[in-house]
This record gives sequence, C-alpha cells and structure tokens, in this order.
Amino acid sequence: MAEETQAAEAGSKKNTVMVLAGVAILTLVGAGGGWVVGGMIAPKEPAPEPQQEAAAAGGEHGEGKKDEGLPHISTPENGVVLLEPITTNLAYPSENWIRLEVALAFKGPPELPLAENIHQDILAYMRTVSLQQIEGPRGFQYLKDDIQERIDLRSQGKVAKVMFRTFVIE
Repeated sequence: MAEETQAAEAGSKKNTVMVLAGVAILTLVGAGGGWVVGGMIAPKEPAPEPQQEAAAAGGEHGEGKKDEGLPHISTPENGVVLLEPITTNLAYPSENWIRLEVALAFKGPPELPLAENIHQDILAYMRTVSLQQIEGPRGFQYLKDDIQERIDLRSQGKVAKVMFRTFVIE
C-alpha cells in the first residue's frame, strides 16, 4: 500500500510540473507575440534630419535657436493672416459653444487693423447663428458662404479667401 501512495504522489508531482511548464511556455509565447505585434503597430519615430540635429545641438553658429517644428502659414510675405480663435456661444441653444479658427488670404499686403475688424465681425455674426442653421455639410457650406460674403463687404475686396482651420461645436 505504501508503494501505491508513493507512486500516486510521484504521478501528481509529475503532472503539476508538466502543467507549470506548459503555463510558462504559453506565457513566453504570448509575451513574445505581443511584443512582435506591438512593434508592428506602434508608430516608428522618424530619424531626425541633419538640419534639425544641428539646431538641437545649438545651431550652426552657436545661436542656441530652438527647432519650432512646421512653419506657420500666416506670414506677411505670403499675405495670410491667422486670426485669433473665436469662441462664443450660439444664439440657440445658448448652451452650445462654437470654436472657430480662421485665416485670411489678402490679395496684397495684409492689413492687421482690417483683420482685427473682420475678427470682431465674425464673432458678432457667430453669436446670431443657431445650431439648426449650421447642422450638416450644407449648413456648414452656408456658414462659410455667409462669412465670405461678410468679409468681402467689410474688406472691400482686399481679402481673397477665407480659410477655416478648425470648426468645433460643443
């Protein structure tokens, strides 16, 4: 009888060791598979360009200038003025807010006082708009057309185009 209990204990220990070995192998395979899939899905960081490395290292002439990323489209040279973000509530329902960022492309040199007047005019107009007027793609197109028309009247043809950069309704 003692021999039978020793054989049963040895068999159960062997089974326990086999189960633990199987769990360990499956854990390693799962971790390795997750690592491989994560490497395929994760975005690759682009290698820094030589100019960026020089700027990060202190510039070519020791200026210590920081790399600012992409240049802004609004520069006096290209005649584009980026207006400050417009954030206001709508006329109806007044609980809804709208945030709008607009850039103006001038036909000639940009006029900053005119751009500020246009900014205030757009702000005043957005306070009169209801949510139902700007719902959907057709409503957004009507809004763009209305703002373009108001800017054409205000600028007397000095602004060639209105560019919407962001449009968020909350």
